[in-house]
Amino acid sequence: MYAEERQQSIARLVVDRGRVGVTDLAEEFAVTTETVRRDLSALERLGLLRRVHGGAVPAAVLTATESHLDERDVTRAREKDRIAAAAARFLPDDGGTLAVDAGSTTARLVGLIPPGRRLTAFTHGVPIAARLAPMPGIDLHLLPGRVRATTQAAVGSLTTQVLERVRVDVAFLGTNGVTEEHGFSTPDSEEAAVKRALVGAARRVVVLADATKIGRDTTVSFADLAGVDVLVTDAEPSGAMMRALTAHAVEVVLA
Repeated sequence: MYAEERQQSIARLVVDRGRVGVTDLAEEFAVTTETVRRDLSALERLGLLRRVHGGAVPAAVLTATESHLDERDVTRAREKDRIAAAAARFLPDDGGTLAVDAGSTTARLVGLIPPGRRLTAFTHGVPIAARLAPMPGIDLHLLPGRVRATTQAAVGSLTTQVLERVRVDVAFLGTNGVTEEHGFSTPDSEEAAVKRALVGAARRVVVLADATKIGRDTTVSFADLAGVDVLVTDAEPSGAMMRALTAHAVEVVLA
């Protein structure tokens, strides 16, 4: 196969899979990882993909700024629906406690709480609180703080101080990026502080992330791989990423 043909095939795979890994591509095309990296660099210069640690994602995936919540809600909506449905198995039993991070996928999850199940719920997401408030079995605690317009989430010292005094059975979190070196990350430092506090407040931590987030670094890490118990996603991570998750005892659930 000529280099141009291989690069065209790689570009199609990135679009079809949402993310490809260097090692996986090297095995698939029977070339060295250095050859794959050169191919990815050439395709990135053409604007056909964006390189991330260990691989590449579609060009449209990465932006320099956070997208607004309403924009994220319609992005990869089907995948997020599947992820939320797969994550619902980790909801606490009747009488349990949970914390729910702000986000478009976690918002879908709370809509799947069985009617009448009695749960104590903490959240800093205003739209999520609005979904939980009418549910008859939910004892809702809306965390205080300054509400960010971008994510409609409360952040700041008030938010984290309350979480330091809370202990829940399960925390459900979103993330903007997952890599072995940087762990789970998000663009905003205040959001990262709240996510870190949610991780610290929970006996079990479940992260909901579509496949475009895996292999992507964003600015601030809020947990290393070992700090998360379960990752629910819609496509199997690359070989290297999967090995890293397994080594850190992260259960990967495919939606």
